[in-house]
Amino acid sequence: MSRHQTLSQGDEVAKITSAHTAHSEDMRARMVKYGVAMGIRMVCLGLLFVVPGWWKVLPILGAVFIPWFAVIIANGGGDTVSPDENALLDHAPQAELPAADEPAPEPEPVLLQGEVVPDAEADPPPAQQDGAA
Repeated sequence: MSRHQTLSQGDEVAKITSAHTAHSEDMRARMVKYGVAMGIRMVCLGLLFVVPGWWKVLPILGAVFIPWFAVIIANGGGDTVSPDENALLDHAPQAELPAADEPAPEPEPVLLQGEVVPDAEADPPPAQQDGAA
C-alpha cells in the first residue's frame, strides 16, 4: 500500500472550512438546474398536442411559469454570504464621546504661506494700457 492515495472522481473530499464552493462549481450546478427546468418546459409544450380538453391548462401553466422559476433558481447563487460571517468582532466598539461638562477643543487655525501669481491670459494691468496708447 502506497503512502499517497489518489482520489477518483466519485470520492468525496471532507470539507473542514466554512468557505463556499468554487464559482465554477456553483455556475455548473445552476446551469444544470436551469437545463432541467427548461427540459420540463419542453415536455409541457409537447403535452399541449397530446392532452385533450381542459387538461391542457396544466401544461400551459407549466410552459408559462417554469421559465420564471428557472431564472430565479439560476440567478439565486453566489450571494450566500451572511453579514456576520466575516465579522472579526462580536460587536462594534462604542465610540468614546467627550463628557458633557468638558468643552470640545478648538481646532488651531492653519496659516498658509504663498505668493499670488497672475494668469498669463489675463488683461495687462491698467498702468501699462495708458502708456501704450
